[in-house]
Amino acid sequence: MSKFSDRYDPGPQIAQCGAINLGTTDLEKSLFFFRDTLGMEEVERRGNEVYLRCYQELGHHSLVLTQQDEAMVNSYSFRVKRPQDVELFHEELKRQEIEVLELAAGSVAGRGTAIRFLLPGGDHPFELYHDIDKPMAPEALRSRLLSNSSKRRGLATRRIDHFNIQTSPETINQAEQWVRDTLGFKRREFAHIPEHPDTILASWMSVTPQVHDLAIVANPEGKKAQCHHVAFNMQDFSDVLSAADTLKDLDVTFDVGPGKHGIGQAMYLYVFDPGSGHRVELYAGGYLIFDPDWEAIEWKRETFPDGLTYYGDTIDPFPPSISAVTTNSAGLILK
Repeated sequence: MSKFSDRYDPGPQIAQCGAINLGTTDLEKSLFFFRDTLGMEEVERRGNEVYLRCYQELGHHSLVLTQQDEAMVNSYSFRVKRPQDVELFHEELKRQEIEVLELAAGSVAGRGTAIRFLLPGGDHPFELYHDIDKPMAPEALRSRLLSNSSKRRGLATRRIDHFNIQTSPETINQAEQWVRDTLGFKRREFAHIPEHPDTILASWMSVTPQVHDLAIVANPEGKKAQCHHVAFNMQDFSDVLSAADTLKDLDVTFDVGPGKHGIGQAMYLYVFDPGSGHRVELYAGGYLIFDPDWEAIEWKRETFPDGLTYYGDTIDPFPPSISAVTTNSAGLILK
């Protein structure tokens, strides 16, 4: 007798954030930061690429560092729930007349067949895959905790947590809606541009019980395809504070923090990878959502400052260029 789950098809779904491929102009400095300081395991090297993972990640990698002339994000990848979901998403993208590239198994080390496309309204390079190798760490690195891929080392990042991307105020509504409608992300918390209440300023979305696996924000300079940060999860608040002490002593450049977000209720510390200049968030705490009929929380002008910074370094919630958005017959533009 077949199981009900075998007869019911919910359609293709995203399971989680998979990995980010960061281009770096100084691979050794980036390795010093991610591997030697944050404590990530170097799993494999191939050509100009190094594959790394955190100590609670069983998959082959969550970070690829690529030595190249320009420090840019080469891809944001998401794992889908079932092997067939890669093909099902491929078919849906073609139906929407979105250009999509098939990536053969092994084109990324440790990973199976994938598809690649540019986010509509954002132009960010997204990749979807399912199959991923789960290699054992070298014996000397293995933990006695069988749910860990390796021992806790360095500043002890546990796993990749989320991506925060930016696109223009002109296109953010399109991008955010597409992510929800096609990829199945749920809006958890959000804010509108105060002067233009129909335009998203920021949206925090997830496919897991986290408040966000993906955040999308209006870029104050009107640019598309921008990365604000990639976040890596730490066990608790004290780990973030200890990381601040260590990174400061190593002359790693801080952006903001440590502090606590009201949105998501996690502690944050934003720093810059010294090899590439990419912004990295060290992230701990937060709340989980198990309510199946969760209603997205809207942050208004008067409450949004607490949303960004409940305590800690103040983050400007409404940059002047965002507030200067105006409309004309061509749509939203920046003054």
